[in-house]
Amino acid sequence: MASNRPTIDVEKREEFGSRTSRRLRKSGRVPGVVYGGGDGECINFSADARELRRVLVGAGALIDLKVGGDTKPVIVKDTQLHPVRGDLVHIDFLQVRLDEKIQTTVPLHAEGGEEAPGVKEGGVLELPTHELNIEALPTAIPDSITVDVSGLGMQETMHLSALSAPEGVTFLDDPEETIIATIVIPAEEPEEPEVEEEVEGVGEGEEGAEAAAEGEEAEGGEGGEGGGDAESSDES
Repeated sequence: MASNRPTIDVEKREEFGSRTSRRLRKSGRVPGVVYGGGDGECINFSADARELRRVLVGAGALIDLKVGGDTKPVIVKDTQLHPVRGDLVHIDFLQVRLDEKIQTTVPLHAEGGEEAPGVKEGGVLELPTHELNIEALPTAIPDSITVDVSGLGMQETMHLSALSAPEGVTFLDDPEETIIATIVIPAEEPEEPEVEEEVEGVGEGEEGAEAAAEGEEAEGGEGGEGGGDAESSDES
């Protein structure tokens, strides 16, 4: 029976090492590994980079991976991205059984933040939890979980206990300890020093400097005059 899951064809690879991986990437392919086979064997493969990117963007949690003549239901286990370009440089899949529950993580998204009373009063919405640990059959894993925070008031907090898990999904995080969202009072900005005081201080400093300069000029003038008298005395 055909499924409506996204499918990607990959090729087994027998050569390994960093040099081989670089050669694959230059040719437009991404190296990867499939874990979790029934016999515990790992399958090394390479996939077309564009096709893989297309499948990952439009796919749900479950993907059909075609390796040779076999089709394996898999979920993404891990991805490695280039630190500068952000390109996918390696991917790990986990083969799953459709009749057995697995534990995984799903993204958590919040909506309605701008409509929350606490935000309208000037509060700041904080979302400390970005993904949830769940248990479910592979076919029941949601792409993500969305929570409505539009009812939160100032200094109110929403915990995981306020969420209802999707059908067939069990939350594994502590429902009372896991904070989903909270609205906090914004921190007060430090007071700026009064400008008038600074101006007065600067003025006094300038006046003091001018007075000192005038005094030095006066002393210098007197010394010069005194020196002239001495020279006249010597000459006389």
